Amino acid sequence: MAGAAAESGRELWTFAGSRDPSAPRLAYGYGPGSLRELRAREFSRLAGTVYLDHAGATLFSQSQLESFTSDLMENTYGNPHSQNISSKLTHDTVEQVRYRILAHFHTTAEDYTVIFTAGSTAALKLVAEAFPWVSQGPESSGSRFCYLTDSHTSVVGMRNVTMAINVISTPVRPEDLWSAEERSASASNPDCQLPHLFCYPAQSNFSGVRYPLSWIEEVKSGRLHPVSTPGKWFVLLDAASYVSTSPLDLSAHQADFVPISFYKIFGFPTGLGALLVHNRAAPLLRKTYFGGGTASAYLAGEDFYIPRQSVAQRFEDGTISFLDVIALKHGFDTLERLTGGMENIKQHTFTLAQYTYVALSSLQYPNGAPVVRIYSDSEFSSPEVQGPIINFNVLDDKGNIIGYSQVDKMASLYNIHLRTGCFCNTGACQRHLGISNEMVRKHFQAGHVCGDNMDLIDGQPTGSVRISFGYMSTLDDVQAFLRFIIDTRLHSSGDWPVPQAHADTGETGAPSADSQADVIPAVMGRRSLSPQEDALTGSRVWNNSSTVNAVPVAPPVCDVARTQPTPSEKAAGVLEGALGPHVVTNLYLYPIKSCAAFEVTRWPVGNQGLLYDRSWMVVNHNGVCLSQKQEPRLCLIQPFIDLRQRIMVIKAKGMEPIEVPLEENSERTQIRQSRVCADRVSTYDCGEKISSWLSTFFGRPCHLIKQSSNSQRNAKKKHGKASRISILQHFFKPQQFESHQLPGTMATLSLVNEAQYLLINTSSILELHRQLNTSDENGKEELFSLKDLSLRFRANIIINGKRAFEEEKWDEISIGSLRFQVLGPCHRCQMICIDQQTGQRNQHVFQKLSESRETKVNFGMYLMHASLDLSSPCFLSVGSQVLPVLKENVEGHDLPASEKHQDVTS
Repeated sequence: MAGAAAESGRELWTFAGSRDPSAPRLAYGYGPGSLRELRAREFSRLAGTVYLDHAGATLFSQSQLESFTSDLMENTYGNPHSQNISSKLTHDTVEQVRYRILAHFHTTAEDYTVIFTAGSTAALKLVAEAFPWVSQGPESSGSRFCYLTDSHTSVVGMRNVTMAINVISTPVRPEDLWSAEERSASASNPDCQLPHLFCYPAQSNFSGVRYPLSWIEEVKSGRLHPVSTPGKWFVLLDAASYVSTSPLDLSAHQADFVPISFYKIFGFPTGLGALLVHNRAAPLLRKTYFGGGTASAYLAGEDFYIPRQSVAQRFEDGTISFLDVIALKHGFDTLERLTGGMENIKQHTFTLAQYTYVALSSLQYPNGAPVVRIYSDSEFSSPEVQGPIINFNVLDDKGNIIGYSQVDKMASLYNIHLRTGCFCNTGACQRHLGISNEMVRKHFQAGHVCGDNMDLIDGQPTGSVRISFGYMSTLDDVQAFLRFIIDTRLHSSGDWPVPQAHADTGETGAPSADSQADVIPAVMGRRSLSPQEDALTGSRVWNNSSTVNAVPVAPPVCDVARTQPTPSEKAAGVLEGALGPHVVTNLYLYPIKSCAAFEVTRWPVGNQGLLYDRSWMVVNHNGVCLSQKQEPRLCLIQPFIDLRQRIMVIKAKGMEPIEVPLEENSERTQIRQSRVCADRVSTYDCGEKISSWLSTFFGRPCHLIKQSSNSQRNAKKKHGKASRISILQHFFKPQQFESHQLPGTMATLSLVNEAQYLLINTSSILELHRQLNTSDENGKEELFSLKDLSLRFRANIIINGKRAFEEEKWDEISIGSLRFQVLGPCHRCQMICIDQQTGQRNQHVFQKLSESRETKVNFGMYLMHASLDLSSPCFLSVGSQVLPVLKENVEGHDLPASEKHQDVTS
């Protein structure tokens, strides 16, 4: 039976066969023109990229932007609040856009008013603050605010406004409303006019399920009760997700309030939304604040204010973003021209989603276990009940969930852009993933916050993976995504079939290219020399085959302050046999973040780690830090530090070597602010000469910046649970946590992501090397050399351990007379897939490491100074003895799942 299940798992559906034969045939594409041609013409920037986050933001087309730009170049648009000719042009154009929006939603100005806002969230906030709430009191039961639990954060956030005025908020579960709908509740008391508001999404941004638009009339008429309370119900339909790929007919489904976001529909402009208000509800909205343009008359010296008669003018405080509003006209025009309208987009995107859903559902491991768990309230039978969103988690062959962060990193290696987490919809996330309220609180106390990468806590998921389709999505995108799942989970080597397109679609193949990733913005700063620079003794420093001789001086003695027991005083914790085999075999520093390693045999230690380790970084023309995730060729930039001449020599193939001074010129340097891992740092630009050199090498504008000498950046955690306590202290009284404060010196950091040092064990590398080279079933030659693997992990300190991954059991170590705390494992990112000598990618390292480790893709341990006295020079040297100290509870040596470690990206 298992064999039969395995075979059936290989039989992935064809494009035609993925549909129910009895169902109406849905459209793919937009008429006779090739969708691939449209993609090449309008979205050439997507070449080699699989973009599957359209529910987050869809993409603008080239002709849309060109048309808008041409409009701006040919016309003069002034402030619409003025009376001159250019202002009149702006005012009239904006009014035409309002009509166009209403027409898009099949309604007119007789029924609805368009109020421009800063987005759908601002539209929701407007309703919350202006709705005619009646507070609960002795003479009234008060208004009710009800919302579906499967709602965006911005809807749930409305309850804080109602709570402040003593109005009860009630969450309503989808299943409760479905059951109430089936019971067909009787009409409510028509004489009670107490205003209540019910909010629900036309489409869940979590699962893509489409809730019935018929609920609008049923709730308003009293046939459907969110709660059993007499009064007059108004309905807010959150349409932001729904209208991105579907038509909405407001003449048939007349919600009182409809917030929308335009970048969800055609990608540009961002930061502009609207609230469509039914004119019967508009007079009820109450305005408190008034801004420029909203007053017909007012007095500055006394309380006299007359609002504008127009609802839109009354609520559009200040000057609207009129150029962005004008851009909407070109968005609607382009969308209609390219696709023929929203109905076509609805059919096209659902066809892709249905196909993907069926294919994913069919994937099985050889033992018959499913490859993914899909979270859905529909069977993807019709676009009336399901939008083009698929939410899922990837499973291993035992049914355990693989963390979404790990899936995201693997996807980026295939240049697939998707989204992970809870998608600003905690209610749906809890319902589908079985996360209780208590678990949410527990996860927060463990350090998990919305939007982070802490995907598993105690083996339980905190979120999931979401893919979503837009009007320019193609079957190529789907096949590339399915190939990614097959390759990474079923270990395809080319013999597994991927779903093939139907013969008449003309859409086959799968794009591939370099991966993209988030980067860190940066700009400029200053740093002074430390005494260690003049004290390097007789060591030779090298990178690959090149050598640089340092100044020979007498060997110094490193005096380390003994504030805690030494390893010998904690003899019970010292590893058996540790005095013999543990020594430092290699030392590396990385002067320029994400660039090549600089190997040394002996090197001075500063208060931030190895002297000059990650003191520089390359940034683009916007000051954003470049890493190997988006620019793998950074590893081909080779820095060499000459402490005697106080210079860094930078080399690269095909380029003349260039020198950069180790310190800034304090008289001419302009200090600027940059960011590294959410920390603000002071940096300075290293000059036009090196900027030109880097720009020539990369073929785009680049700058080299260096951390300023007066920049102080502290590590985010000391040890253990201190990081979690720091989060809780933001919300609770500090004295509640005084007993939990942990001793230890707060480490200072250079431009590293997480810690001062990274240590790896050669035994761990050997184990991974064995797994990688024995997994080649075709008997090919060795895939990875030991040197290649070692360099990929970009460690500072490499030791020759006795057992693989024994370093994960250590609490602290001594190297010579220097002592270090072991902070925890390094959670790896996609950069380990880049060959540090060629810049080529190979995802097998990450994949194999993912398979071999039980949870996170961990490799190597973070270290920080336990204590450090820089009154005399300190050094790390190859050949130094390493004395590890075990954690107190060795049996439970794995770090708690709540520990959060950022990716090493440089």
